[in-house]
Amino acid sequence: MKLTVVGCSGSFPGPESCASSYLLEQDGHRVALDLGNGAIGDLARHASIYDLDAVLITHLHADHFFDLCSLFVARNYHPDESLPRIPVYGPPGIHRRLVSAYGLPPGQGMDTAFDFHEWTDGETVDVGPFTVQVSAVPHPMQNFAMRVRADGRTLTYSGDSAPDDRLVDAARDVDLFLCEAGWQEDYDNPPGIHLTGREAAEHAVRANAQRLVLTHVPPWNDPDVALAEAGPVFRGDLDVAKPGATYEL
Repeated sequence: MKLTVVGCSGSFPGPESCASSYLLEQDGHRVALDLGNGAIGDLARHASIYDLDAVLITHLHADHFFDLCSLFVARNYHPDESLPRIPVYGPPGIHRRLVSAYGLPPGQGMDTAFDFHEWTDGETVDVGPFTVQVSAVPHPMQNFAMRVRADGRTLTYSGDSAPDDRLVDAARDVDLFLCEAGWQEDYDNPPGIHLTGREAAEHAVRANAQRLVLTHVPPWNDPDVALAEAGPVFRGDLDVAKPGATYEL
């Protein structure tokens, strides 16, 4: 299983990265984990946007799903009318939210391009060679962490999450834990929204994750600070996400 960081900027696109989006590849199959604002253009650097087999969305904040509008346009209005629909998995209400975001008239949906499926907490689905289990974790908007398994290897992606035991369970014994670190320790952070680098590392240690990749660092924060916060806690392979970085599991 190959992971490519398409975009890793937290909360909104920054000067060096689009918002959250990650490409997973296995046996010729490609799925996107999130498709935040600005992601479509950067995704095209790594694979054709028409080669996506599915899109898996953690939650409905713009920095995690909004470029589905762009993907809809790219697929729905392409001169080649034979493009098939692709599955889009996401939280309850994803279909309605997308239709509203794009501004389609009442009664018109995006079903010409997408086949929508809504997550249920704890469910497991097979998406091509990938087996995906989702777990609800705390955030102001309903968010689902994803545990993805393929060919005997496992990755967990937190989406956005505050500290919680359910995130530890979702990352238990994974080969790679892609975990948000949107806050810094020296800020007066509001509760229930994000993790600091230290908190992400603590979750990874409790989960016995083999590798930790910090992500979702907003443009006003320094990724090296997140890394410095995590380093004294997590002694395994530790990295901070950068656009274009790849990880072979």
